[in-house]
Amino acid sequence: MLRAMASHADVAIIGGGPAGSAAAILLARAGRRVVLCEKEAFPRFKIGESLLPHSLDLFDKLGVREELARHAFPKAGGEIATACGRRTQRFYFEGAMQLSHRSAYQVERAWFDKMLLDRAAADGVEVRQPCAVTGITFDETGATLATGGGEIRASYVLDCSGRNAVVGSQFDLKRSYDHLQKFSVFAHYEGVQRDEGRDGTLTRLVRGKRSWFWLIPIDARRTSIGVVMDIADFRAARVSPQAALENEIAAAPVMHSRMAAAERITEVHAVGDYSYRNTRMHGQRWLLAGDAAGFIDPIFSTGVFLALHSAEQAAGTLDFALRHPLLGRLRMASYARDLNRQMNRYLRFVTSWYTDEFVDVFTAANPPLQIPQAVNSVLGGNIHPNFSVWWRLQLFYLVLWVQKRHALVPRLDDMKAESAPEAATTA
Repeated sequence: MLRAMASHADVAIIGGGPAGSAAAILLARAGRRVVLCEKEAFPRFKIGESLLPHSLDLFDKLGVREELARHAFPKAGGEIATACGRRTQRFYFEGAMQLSHRSAYQVERAWFDKMLLDRAAADGVEVRQPCAVTGITFDETGATLATGGGEIRASYVLDCSGRNAVVGSQFDLKRSYDHLQKFSVFAHYEGVQRDEGRDGTLTRLVRGKRSWFWLIPIDARRTSIGVVMDIADFRAARVSPQAALENEIAAAPVMHSRMAAAERITEVHAVGDYSYRNTRMHGQRWLLAGDAAGFIDPIFSTGVFLALHSAEQAAGTLDFALRHPLLGRLRMASYARDLNRQMNRYLRFVTSWYTDEFVDVFTAANPPLQIPQAVNSVLGGNIHPNFSVWWRLQLFYLVLWVQKRHALVPRLDDMKAESAPEAATTA
């Protein structure tokens, strides 16, 4: 049920996902009047269940770390494997370079998102749900938001509306990546085979020639399973999303083996053409955060991480702008530059991921110079790597460039060809 309309808010937030809720909590604790509009009723099904270690400091700041420890599933690291089972590279956060936390969590997003939104309401945020924002009018002193429950007046708007990108769509700012035209199909399962001990907590990425899978353990029974492929391949197959998921699983020996006794417990969901970025991240009275700013593929679990990171930075930026109106635009521009830098860093990883040489190099036995540990650091959420990490990352990209032209490590010419497994582990 909609609550009574506020006469005026310091900040109106669109979207109650992780970015919107986190920013709302921080702004409310800074003494700001915050109205948050979320169009859906929570809880609702969502993917993006894998969190990164670097977010733990923010969870402490939000006051939800203990609740996560009680209800979420631990996560020790990740694994990248080839679909044929010939190569596997495990990486554990405890072995990453320049990473302050050595573990993270896997979460059911329906629970996680509702937990954060409930915390925002408990901290004094005026949460309106369900409440869709149908239009925004900006002027020199603020913004007026049109909703089904009436108008909301606010000094600033923080758009955390995810893929809907309310502000980005209104100003025609969204631009997709031509080389990342992908399609994902996913569901939750029970009975997926897991390894023993800490290896049973890993996020698994299984790479095939033209597609890749994620396997994310949500709790002791349930696992999130998804496949990502070129949208052109999905259209050419002329099958339903459910059939596409089943066909891809059957064609990948590693997936077929792990899911031999699995049972699907949710509907099959699908999302297409989901990688994009807005050409601007701020305006005179608005700021973008989370997926409303941009989204760069689900690989490496950076979606929720960047949503939380940008929310924290956006909250600080808007609080500063409210205290120092004349300097607010400068701070917002600085926020936009930083967010674009972080997105560029992960865009480079994602672009490399879709090359054969990435898997050739990253899954090679005994890679030199602690390159996987450096890559692991950034994949764990280290957004400001020091020089020792930076130069190893540059070396990694150089090795990928050379591998494309001259085989420095054995190439996997056919990732679906069955062979004896070759495994490597990064501690």
